[in-house]
Amino acid sequence: MDYVHRTEELVVPILEKKGFELYDIELLKEGGTQILRVYIDKEGGITSDDTADVCRELSDLVDKEKDFIREAYTLEVSSPGLTRALTKPEHFLKSIGKDVDFKLFSPITYEENGKKLSAKEFVGVLKKYDEATDTITIGFDDKDSEFKRKDISSIHLWIDF
Repeated sequence: MDYVHRTEELVVPILEKKGFELYDIELLKEGGTQILRVYIDKEGGITSDDTADVCRELSDLVDKEKDFIREAYTLEVSSPGLTRALTKPEHFLKSIGKDVDFKLFSPITYEENGKKLSAKEFVGVLKKYDEATDTITIGFDDKDSEFKRKDISSIHLWIDF
């Protein structure tokens, strides 16, 4: 069973009646514990009361499912946070013009001030997302660079604290 898809089917009606939106769902293992994590959002931000209410309602629905996750797991409902991960096309489209911190799977070599440098972590401005080619354009101080999403290990909104 596709637990992420089934969780989405269960949680979306709950979110719609509250005026919230589904940001993302992930099923992962952390420290030997399986975690089903649901990220929710709304205009103005999600509160801890919002996440608790959704978690309670979703937990009740999941408990009624016969073929849901059979091994022990923890259900978490959370806000995606200020430095949220960008994982879906709609995340990229909503974040155009914002600063992002991203990591590549492999370092790239580039020239800066006449020196050759190599790095795989960068901060820049998300300028464009092309859904057809699944590429993003990142603006740096003096130029724009295009990256294929498959070459990016992670990308998050970046905030200079």
